[in-house]
Amino acid sequence: MTLMTPEPPMTAVTVVGLDAAGAPPHPALAPALATAGLLVGAARHLAVVPVPVGADTVTLGPLAPALRRLAEAVDAGVPAVVLASGDPGLFGIVRRLRAAGLPLRVVPAVSSVAAAFARAGLPWDGAAVVTAHGRDPRAAVNACRALPLVAVLTAPGAGAAELGAALIGWSRRLLVAEHLGTAAERIRAVSPEQAAVETWADPHVLLSLADSAPDGSAPADAPPTTPADTPSERGAGGGMRADNQPAAAPTGGWALPEDRYAHRDSMITKSEVRALVVARLRPRLGRLIWDIGAGSGSVGIECALLGAAVLAVEQDTDAGATISANAAAHAVHVRLVTGRAPAALTDLPEPDAVFVGGGGVDVLTAVVARQPERVVLTLAALDRVAPAVGLLRAAGYTVEGSQLSAARLADLPGGSIRLAATNPVVVLTGERQ
Repeated sequence: MTLMTPEPPMTAVTVVGLDAAGAPPHPALAPALATAGLLVGAARHLAVVPVPVGADTVTLGPLAPALRRLAEAVDAGVPAVVLASGDPGLFGIVRRLRAAGLPLRVVPAVSSVAAAFARAGLPWDGAAVVTAHGRDPRAAVNACRALPLVAVLTAPGAGAAELGAALIGWSRRLLVAEHLGTAAERIRAVSPEQAAVETWADPHVLLSLADSAPDGSAPADAPPTTPADTPSERGAGGGMRADNQPAAAPTGGWALPEDRYAHRDSMITKSEVRALVVARLRPRLGRLIWDIGAGSGSVGIECALLGAAVLAVEQDTDAGATISANAAAHAVHVRLVTGRAPAALTDLPEPDAVFVGGGGVDVLTAVVARQPERVVLTLAALDRVAPAVGLLRAAGYTVEGSQLSAARLADLPGGSIRLAATNPVVVLTGERQ
């Protein structure tokens, strides 16, 4: 029997977070530095720690050279230390180091998000945390539009000024945390309009707070007032849900019965149709949905329940009041735009998907001119189907469609049951190629 000698364990790279709240470094940093042959970090981090005599340093800029040097150090058995901000596992360097196959030992500190909420004196167990660093900031903006409490890790060109400009029109209050953990630390509360015209120091953290809970009951930074056993999904205190999932699928489901919404004269997208429409719109956190000809607002509200930001466009002021009441009843934020499409669409932010529940060819023409990823519309009149399909295809969309006919159980005298038919509807979906 041949015994195999086990290979010696690989030397792990020690990743140490420097406290965003300004506390002293973790006790593990000193012994890690004492034996380090390679030290990697941003210039500001390298400047605040004692660099061991004889150790090489790599100042972070492009990440590829640092990854190469770290891999060489691991192969050579040279201890290496990476310095990072706060918790390096929260939208930090740990993900990239793991993707490079490096063995890691991580020593986190207080993250900039935790520090920002602490400095503001706010609970954040109901918050969503997103980043605008190194990616399209629209997803972060739409998270702020959709949810009542969001923390955004910003980047140059995608900071408080840019996000503030994109949030104008939404009822939001912004807290901007600059220079956390330093003598120059500053936390400012501003409106989106104020944020848009200011110059902000990088890096900073943006906290987006709804001015009130969706039902208007309390500001986002108010202490919780809803008892723990209250069955509602969201209470005060920053929109915290009872299930601790700020952007998860709603516990009450979707494609809800029509009687869960206020509406008049049965002017509401029926639940069977709404199920397909919402599925085709693909709502989720980070996306913006337009609901045109919103009526009762049921489609937009169910998109909001699934985490999307929603703009409901409705020309009828009475219907607009109904939409607002329904949104409050379902504890979601839906921005209402009162006006007649297509004119009302002109200055709206770019959508990811659009539902056209009302309007003619001119509305659909205006929608496809904005080139959203997906367009979904419902049609009761068959003579409108072919023109709509032709318009979508001419604009570069692939089109699929279904005619839905539902028959619901209805009771008859004597205990019998019959099927009661609902009006058939054609659902068209255009997907941009």
